[in-house]
Amino acid sequence: MKKLLIFIFLISTSSAVSQDYYLYVAAESEDEVSLIKFDGTKAYEKEKIQVGIMKTEIEGPHGITVDPNGEYWYLSLAHGNPYGSLIKYSTESNKPISKTKLGLFPASMQISPVTGLLYCVNFNLHGDMKPSSVSVVDPDTMTEIKKITTGSMPHGSRISPNGLFQYSVAMMSGELFEIDALSLKVNRVLNLESKIHREDSHESMMMPIVKPTWVIHHPSKHFVYVAGNGSDEIIKVDLKKWEITQRVKTGKGPYNLEVSQDEKYLLASIKGEGKTGVWKLKDLSFVKNIKNSGSVSHGVTISPDSKYAFVSLEGVGGEPGIVDVISLKNLKVISSVKVGKQAGGIAFWKTEN
Repeated sequence: MKKLLIFIFLISTSSAVSQDYYLYVAAESEDEVSLIKFDGTKAYEKEKIQVGIMKTEIEGPHGITVDPNGEYWYLSLAHGNPYGSLIKYSTESNKPISKTKLGLFPASMQISPVTGLLYCVNFNLHGDMKPSSVSVVDPDTMTEIKKITTGSMPHGSRISPNGLFQYSVAMMSGELFEIDALSLKVNRVLNLESKIHREDSHESMMMPIVKPTWVIHHPSKHFVYVAGNGSDEIIKVDLKKWEITQRVKTGKGPYNLEVSQDEKYLLASIKGEGKTGVWKLKDLSFVKNIKNSGSVSHGVTISPDSKYAFVSLEGVGGEPGIVDVISLKNLKVISSVKVGKQAGGIAFWKTEN
């Protein structure tokens, strides 16, 4: 009888601590979004969701985010006539609810838990190299309430932990922008090209070197980190001083960044090498590069419990996209699942016992 009770206790304890993890990933070349479930051991595609408005062409689902309450997810469709769109979906049914038009090639986005507004950068991939904008949208009415002019080809829209500021970087003008989430105005602009050695020629002075593609805020301190996709580096910016305090070299083409909520690691997708780089967040000391299971590493998100990272891999040509699951305890890929071609935007949804 005693052994039976011990066995029952062990079973109930095991089931109590086991968790399932859910996330969404967009396949840009197939107008698909996959709902991925990871049970702590294996990842699999729970549902494939067809997205898009025009059935005769690929509309390029790019950015994706889940609202702070986990009730809705939002998707930017990059291509349109000429403007892209923002679509709102229910996480319960994964059916579209409403949509609105944004700017040219809308990309990454996030919702402030304070204002409740969604901030989406308009990347303007195929337009002239001129200042673009951040669209501010009321998610309840799906109304664009303002376009805020920033730099050329803005990307990496991320909200500060306190919800009061939105940060983005402009790839072709090499700038970091801070927007006040309440006043909806640009607060500060930082030139990320400063202190970069350039060849002594007029042509090199005109061409951006850093080409920043992502920015992420520290979970609790006054720092943001920028991916220098062109300069192969991560740039640390002190928000109090509003200046660059550190640059660390990476592999070729860092693209997206994420930080663990336990403040242990900073991760970067190394797009040009099919790897995920790992650094200690406290001092940006390099830990290791993790070889991904496919090519062209793109997006990265980390579970709120800081146990796992999920990385989207675009693939090349006709290759399928892949989502890798990385254990942040062992720092290695422990599971992978195939999704649609050119997997890119990735967003964590929830954990479930």
